[in-house]
Amino acid sequence: MPVPEEGAARGLIIVYTGDGKGKTTAAFGLALRALGRGRRVKVIQFLKGRPSGEVLAAQRWLPLLSVEQAGGESLVDPRALSPEDRQRAAAGWSSACAAVSSGQWDVVVLDELNVAVNFGLIPLAEVLEMVRRKPSAVDLVLTGRGAPPELIQLADLVTEMREVKHPFRKGVPARTGIDL
Repeated sequence: MPVPEEGAARGLIIVYTGDGKGKTTAAFGLALRALGRGRRVKVIQFLKGRPSGEVLAAQRWLPLLSVEQAGGESLVDPRALSPEDRQRAAAGWSSACAAVSSGQWDVVVLDELNVAVNFGLIPLAEVLEMVRRKPSAVDLVLTGRGAPPELIQLADLVTEMREVKHPFRKGVPARTGIDL
Protein backbone atom coordinates (compact mmCIF):
# COMPACT_ATOMS: atom_id res chain seq x y z
CA MET A 1 0.00 0.00 0.00
CA PRO A 2 1.40 3.42 -0.89
CA VAL A 3 2.43 5.64 1.97
CA PRO A 4 0.19 8.73 2.12
CA GLU A 5 1.98 12.01 1.63
CA GLU A 6 2.32 14.14 4.72
CA GLY A 7 -0.90 16.04 5.25
CA ALA A 8 -2.70 13.92 2.63
CA ALA A 9 -6.43 14.53 2.56
CA ARG A 10 -9.14 11.94 2.83
CA GLY A 11 -10.31 10.22 -0.32
CA LEU A 12 -12.39 12.45 -2.54
CA ILE A 13 -15.72 12.01 -4.27
CA ILE A 14 -15.19 13.13 -7.86
CA VAL A 15 -17.96 13.52 -10.43
CA TYR A 16 -17.45 13.97 -14.17
CA THR A 17 -20.77 14.83 -15.80
CA GLY A 18 -22.32 16.92 -18.56
CA ASP A 19 -23.31 16.50 -22.20
CA GLY A 20 -19.83 16.99 -23.64
CA LYS A 21 -17.24 14.34 -24.45
CA GLY A 22 -14.45 13.41 -22.11
CA LYS A 23 -15.98 12.03 -18.93
CA THR A 24 -14.68 8.47 -19.31
CA THR A 25 -11.41 9.73 -20.74
CA ALA A 26 -10.91 12.01 -17.73
CA ALA A 27 -11.61 9.11 -15.37
CA PHE A 28 -9.11 6.86 -17.17
CA GLY A 29 -6.57 9.69 -17.10
CA LEU A 30 -7.00 9.96 -13.34
CA ALA A 31 -6.66 6.16 -13.10
CA LEU A 32 -3.42 6.29 -15.09
CA ARG A 33 -2.05 9.04 -12.84
CA ALA A 34 -2.99 7.04 -9.73
CA LEU A 35 -1.32 3.88 -11.11
CA GLY A 36 1.82 5.88 -11.82
CA ARG A 37 1.95 6.79 -8.14
CA GLY A 38 1.50 3.20 -6.98
CA ARG A 39 -2.18 3.39 -6.17
CA ARG A 40 -4.49 0.42 -6.74
CA VAL A 41 -7.29 1.22 -9.17
CA LYS A 42 -10.53 -0.56 -10.07
CA VAL A 43 -12.81 0.63 -12.90
CA ILE A 44 -16.35 -0.67 -13.27
CA GLN A 45 -18.16 0.40 -16.42
CA PHE A 46 -21.94 0.39 -16.35
CA LEU A 47 -23.91 0.03 -19.60
CA LYS A 48 -20.74 -0.80 -21.54
CA GLY A 49 -19.85 -4.27 -22.75
CA ARG A 50 -17.82 -3.65 -25.88
CA PRO A 51 -14.15 -3.00 -25.25
CA SER A 52 -13.24 0.63 -25.93
CA GLY A 53 -9.69 1.79 -26.62
CA GLU A 54 -9.21 2.46 -22.91
CA VAL A 55 -10.25 -1.08 -21.99
CA LEU A 56 -8.07 -2.63 -24.70
CA ALA A 57 -5.08 -0.55 -23.58
CA ALA A 58 -5.61 -1.58 -19.96
CA GLN A 59 -5.78 -5.25 -20.94
CA ARG A 60 -2.64 -5.02 -23.05
CA TRP A 61 -0.37 -2.63 -21.16
CA LEU A 62 -1.77 -2.01 -17.71
CA PRO A 63 -2.06 -5.31 -15.85
CA LEU A 64 -2.39 -3.47 -12.53
CA LEU A 65 -5.54 -1.65 -13.70
CA SER A 66 -8.59 -3.78 -13.03
CA VAL A 67 -11.45 -3.05 -15.47
CA GLU A 68 -14.83 -4.73 -15.26
CA GLN A 69 -17.68 -4.14 -17.69
CA ALA A 70 -21.30 -4.44 -16.56
CA GLY A 71 -23.06 -3.95 -19.87
CA GLY A 72 -23.99 -5.71 -23.05
CA GLU A 73 -22.83 -5.44 -26.63
CA SER A 74 -25.54 -2.97 -27.66
CA LEU A 75 -26.68 0.37 -26.32
CA VAL A 76 -29.26 0.31 -23.55
CA ASP A 77 -32.64 1.79 -24.49
CA PRO A 78 -34.07 3.41 -21.33
CA ARG A 79 -37.60 3.04 -22.76
CA ALA A 80 -37.19 -0.72 -23.21
CA LEU A 81 -34.94 -2.04 -20.44
CA SER A 82 -34.46 -5.78 -20.71
CA PRO A 83 -34.11 -8.26 -17.86
CA GLU A 84 -30.49 -8.68 -19.00
CA ASP A 85 -29.91 -4.91 -18.69
CA ARG A 86 -31.25 -5.02 -15.15
CA GLN A 87 -29.24 -8.12 -14.28
CA ARG A 88 -25.96 -6.69 -15.61
CA ALA A 89 -26.52 -3.38 -13.78
CA ALA A 90 -27.31 -5.19 -10.52
CA ALA A 91 -24.18 -7.34 -10.86
CA GLY A 92 -22.10 -4.24 -11.59
CA TRP A 93 -23.58 -2.43 -8.61
CA SER A 94 -22.85 -5.37 -6.32
CA SER A 95 -19.27 -5.43 -7.58
CA ALA A 96 -18.98 -1.66 -7.13
CA CYS A 97 -20.14 -1.79 -3.51
CA ALA A 98 -17.73 -4.65 -2.81
CA ALA A 99 -14.83 -2.82 -4.47
CA VAL A 100 -15.42 0.40 -2.51
CA SER A 101 -15.65 -1.34 0.86
CA SER A 102 -13.04 -4.09 0.32
CA GLY A 103 -9.92 -2.15 1.27
CA GLN A 104 -8.28 -3.61 -1.84
CA TRP A 105 -8.56 -0.45 -3.97
CA ASP A 106 -7.32 3.09 -3.42
CA VAL A 107 -9.31 4.51 -6.35
CA VAL A 108 -12.63 3.17 -7.63
CA VAL A 109 -14.07 4.54 -10.87
CA LEU A 110 -17.76 3.89 -11.53
CA ASP A 111 -18.05 4.83 -15.19
CA GLU A 112 -21.54 5.74 -16.48
CA LEU A 113 -23.04 5.22 -13.03
CA ASN A 114 -25.00 8.47 -13.36
CA VAL A 115 -26.67 7.18 -16.52
CA ALA A 116 -27.49 3.83 -14.90
CA VAL A 117 -29.17 5.76 -12.07
CA ASN A 118 -31.07 7.98 -14.50
CA PHE A 119 -32.30 4.88 -16.38
CA GLY A 120 -33.64 3.47 -13.10
CA LEU A 121 -31.23 0.53 -13.13
CA ILE A 122 -29.61 1.47 -9.82
CA PRO A 123 -31.51 3.26 -7.05
CA LEU A 124 -30.17 6.72 -6.27
CA ALA A 125 -30.76 6.14 -2.54
CA GLU A 126 -28.35 3.16 -2.63
CA VAL A 127 -25.72 5.22 -4.45
CA LEU A 128 -25.97 8.05 -1.94
CA GLU A 129 -25.73 5.61 0.95
CA MET A 130 -22.64 3.93 -0.53
CA VAL A 131 -21.00 7.30 -1.16
CA ARG A 132 -21.70 8.42 2.41
CA ARG A 133 -20.27 5.18 3.84
CA LYS A 134 -17.22 4.79 1.62
CA PRO A 135 -13.98 4.29 3.54
CA SER A 136 -12.22 7.60 4.06
CA ALA A 137 -9.07 6.46 2.22
CA VAL A 138 -10.89 5.60 -1.04
CA ASP A 139 -11.08 8.09 -3.87
CA LEU A 140 -14.37 7.51 -5.69
CA VAL A 141 -14.92 8.70 -9.27
CA LEU A 142 -18.44 8.71 -10.73
CA THR A 143 -19.04 9.52 -14.39
CA GLY A 144 -21.95 9.95 -16.76
CA ARG A 145 -24.37 12.54 -18.01
CA GLY A 146 -27.04 13.87 -15.71
CA ALA A 147 -25.41 13.52 -12.30
CA PRO A 148 -28.23 13.83 -9.77
CA PRO A 149 -28.19 17.05 -7.70
CA GLU A 150 -27.96 15.00 -4.49
CA LEU A 151 -24.76 13.38 -5.74
CA ILE A 152 -23.32 16.70 -6.83
CA GLN A 153 -24.03 18.02 -3.33
CA LEU A 154 -22.04 15.17 -1.73
CA ALA A 155 -19.11 15.43 -4.15
CA ASP A 156 -15.85 17.18 -3.40
CA LEU A 157 -15.04 17.85 -7.06
CA VAL A 158 -17.52 18.16 -9.92
CA THR A 159 -16.50 18.80 -13.49
CA GLU A 160 -19.18 19.36 -16.10
CA MET A 161 -18.15 18.61 -19.67
CA ARG A 162 -19.92 20.97 -22.04
CA GLU A 163 -20.01 20.51 -25.79
CA VAL A 164 -18.88 23.59 -27.66
CA LYS A 165 -18.25 21.96 -31.01
CA HIS A 166 -18.32 18.32 -32.16
CA PRO A 167 -17.47 16.75 -35.54
CA PHE A 168 -20.54 14.52 -35.26
CA ARG A 169 -22.63 17.64 -35.98
CA LYS A 170 -20.93 17.77 -39.41
CA GLY A 171 -21.64 14.09 -40.08
CA VAL A 172 -18.23 12.76 -39.03
CA PRO A 173 -18.76 9.31 -37.46
CA ALA A 174 -17.02 8.15 -34.30
CA ARG A 175 -13.44 7.14 -35.05
CA THR A 176 -11.58 4.15 -33.64
CA GLY A 177 -8.72 5.32 -31.44
CA ILE A 178 -10.22 8.78 -30.99
CA ASP A 179 -13.83 8.23 -29.96
CA LEU A 180 -13.93 4.46 -29.44
